[in-house]
Amino acid sequence: KQAEEEIRTLAFYDPLTQLPDRRLLTERLEASVDLCRREHHHGALLFIDLDNFKILNDTLGHDQGDRLLMQAAKRIIGCVHENDTVARLGGDEFVVMLHKLSHEAQEATQQAGFVADKILAALNHPYRLGDQEHHGTASVGITLFDRESLSVDELMKRADLAMYQAKAAGRNTHRLFDPAMQASVMARAALEGDLRRALGEKQF
Repeated sequence: KQAEEEIRTLAFYDPLTQLPDRRLLTERLEASVDLCRREHHHGALLFIDLDNFKILNDTLGHDQGDRLLMQAAKRIIGCVHENDTVARLGGDEFVVMLHKLSHEAQEATQQAGFVADKILAALNHPYRLGDQEHHGTASVGITLFDRESLSVDELMKRADLAMYQAKAAGRNTHRLFDPAMQASVMARAALEGDLRRALGEKQF
C-alpha cells in the first residue's frame, strides 16, 4: 500500500511543491467541465506566471528559486477553497481551477477576478530567501467554462493567452480571455506564414 501511494505521488504530484501536476490537473479539469455542463454553473481556470523569475534564478541560483516557488505555492493555496485545485505545470507556472462558481457569467467573472486579485496581493508580499528579501509579482490569465464544449487543451490555451495579455499590459495584473485575443494571434500567425512563403518564392 505504501509503495502504491509513493508511485501515485510520483505520477500525479510535483516533487518540489507537492501540488498536483499537469496530469492530475487534466483529470480534475475534465471532471469539472463535465459537471459544469450538467449542472449549468461556471468554473474558471487561472494561469499564473511569476514575473521575471528567470532573473532570480540567474542571480541567486536555482536553490533560492526553488525556495521561492515553495513559498508561492503555499500562498496560492491560501487564496482558494479546499475543493478548488492548485497545480504546478513546471518552472514558474501555476494553474488554479475554481470549482462551482455562479450560474451567471457576469457574477462568475467577478468571483474569478476576486480570487485573481487575492493571489496577486499574496504574491506581492516580500519573500524571505535565507538572509535576503526578494520582491516579486505575477501575471494571471483567466478563462471561464460552462456549457460550451471545450477540450482541456483549448481551455489551457485560452488561459495562457490571457496571461500573456496581462504580461503585455505591464505585469502584476490579470486579464480575462476574450475571443478577440485568439483571433488576433491567429491573424498574426497567418500573416507570418504568408510572409515566409512570399520570401521563399521571391514575391516581394
